[in-house]
Amino acid sequence: MRIKLDENLPSELLTELRAAGHDAESVFTEGLTGAADGTVMQAAQREERVVFTLDKGIGNSHLYPPEDYCGIILFRCPTRERGAVLNFIRRHLAALLTREVAGDLLVVSRVRIRSWRESQAGS
Repeated sequence: MRIKLDENLPSELLTELRAAGHDAESVFTEGLTGAADGTVMQAAQREERVVFTLDKGIGNSHLYPPEDYCGIILFRCPTRERGAVLNFIRRHLAALLTREVAGDLLVVSRVRIRSWRESQAGS
C-alpha cells in the first residue's frame, strides 16, 4: 500500500509501515509540515497515496470527496497522547491494510471501522 502519514501521527508509524513493506511517506519527510490540508491532499492525490490522519478536516467528504482519492483513513483516537495514538493505530492496522480503500473514507473508532462508501450505498 502507498501511504502518506499526516503530520499529527507518530513518526514510529512511518518506520513500522516501511519495515512491513509499504511505500510510506509522511508530511514531515516531504517538507509539508504546516501545509494546509488542501496542499497535503493534492500531494496525496498526485502521488496516489492513501492518507492516514487524525485531522477531522481531512475527513470532511464535502471538502475532500473520497472518490477523488486513493483512500482516506481518519483515526478517531480517544486521546492525542503519542503512545496511545500509536497503540490505537497498531490495533486496527491489520484490518485496514486488507481493505479496499480506494475511493473511500474509513473512520476508525474504538469500536468499529465505518466506511463512507458503504454508507452512501445504503442511503
